[in-house]
Amino acid sequence: MPTYVNVYMNNPTANDTDGTAISTGGAQTSPLVVKLDASQNESKKVKLAIRCESGYQSDGATVQDNNDTSDRWKFGLTESGTFSDTIIIASSIGTANTIFYAQASSSSVETPTRDTSVSMRVTTKIEATS
Repeated sequence: MPTYVNVYMNNPTANDTDGTAISTGGAQTSPLVVKLDASQNESKKVKLAIRCESGYQSDGATVQDNNDTSDRWKFGLTESGTFSDTIIIASSIGTANTIFYAQASSSSVETPTRDTSVSMRVTTKIEATS
């Protein structure tokens, strides 16, 4: 099935079409990777973008974590704004980047691991452009 909307990483530019698409469907071919030092209770913010493929648009989207049982992932509309489990992008999403942020956190009680159990869920209604 075609993917009509994607999330992009690697410092995408607002209103541009750059960035690297994050893998979908659990493929782990291009996952969002955040390296943290748990002994420091470290957290990092990552700039992301969402955009539709050519010929499609959306009136907005909901972004949330999926399977984050340790509550280590949050999302925000701006880098300095509020981060939560779920954000709503209320603006129209077209073929140019709409920026949002993810924040990953660690805890000193964690042991080093490569956790691939958490995924990002984007819910939106895609429509073809005229």
